[in-house]
Amino acid sequence: MSTDEVQSLHERLSNWSRWGPNDQLGTLNFITAEVTAAAASAVLSGQTVSCARPLPTQSGPDNPTPVVHHMIGTATEGYGADYFALAPHGYSTSHIDALCHIFYEGKLYNGYAAETVTAHGAAKLGIHHLRSGIITRGVLVDVPAIRGVDALEPGEPIFPEDLESAERTTGVTIQSGDALLVRTGRWRWRETHGPWSPSDGLAGLDASCLTWLHEREVAVLGSDGVSDVQPSRVDAVPMPIHTVAIVAMGVHLLDNLDLDELAVACIAAGRWTFLLAIAPLVLHRGTASPVNPIAIF
Repeated sequence: MSTDEVQSLHERLSNWSRWGPNDQLGTLNFITAEVTAAAASAVLSGQTVSCARPLPTQSGPDNPTPVVHHMIGTATEGYGADYFALAPHGYSTSHIDALCHIFYEGKLYNGYAAETVTAHGAAKLGIHHLRSGIITRGVLVDVPAIRGVDALEPGEPIFPEDLESAERTTGVTIQSGDALLVRTGRWRWRETHGPWSPSDGLAGLDASCLTWLHEREVAVLGSDGVSDVQPSRVDAVPMPIHTVAIVAMGVHLLDNLDLDELAVACIAAGRWTFLLAIAPLVLHRGTASPVNPIAIF
């Protein structure tokens, strides 16, 4: 897509005021009590699968700001205790972005001014608004499996036709209120080829997927990357999925998930849908939270 085409999506795909001038939840409004109840009723075996990576404490080209873990209680003190410090954004920690994370032309989602994000935190759209959690139907789209490869190469784009091919193959149609998880095989690639800087290349969604996501009323979007293909393939718009999905559409993004075990579980169960439970930390005015989404079959 051209730069002008992507920029026009901010107006064409906007959900500003769709749920009122004071809305703090964006597309999470698609997850009604009925949607959650229907997703819960589809649980069959009770099997649970984590979709998170271990907190990354080792530095590397894909983790320049590693999680800090200090022990402040050991056998010496007579008890076990520790201290963690982390910066959730980036390319390593499994996290959920709050809607105050991205600005576009001085605005946040729903038209709030960027100046509402200050040194004291985000006065609007902070992650604490998700304190009751996100419980909905999750759907895994395993793009490498659809394409018949182990993993996508860094920088390889995913197009709407890939998402539709996954629907045909699995018999699952993405519907309003779903949490869509897109596997690229990133961690499988890393195991084989070693770590690299994701800014140099990371598989993900092409900007052309934005209209498709809007039409399907996806409530939450997640990936084992950052959803955006890197480089973005759009001049002057480095992360169009982040920018349009968060600011215009109000979609919370789950970044740096581990979807490999989930893919194995889906194959074993013969189903690509599950109950997904996401419980962000209640960090008042925070722009993100580390998270451990749990898929329940």
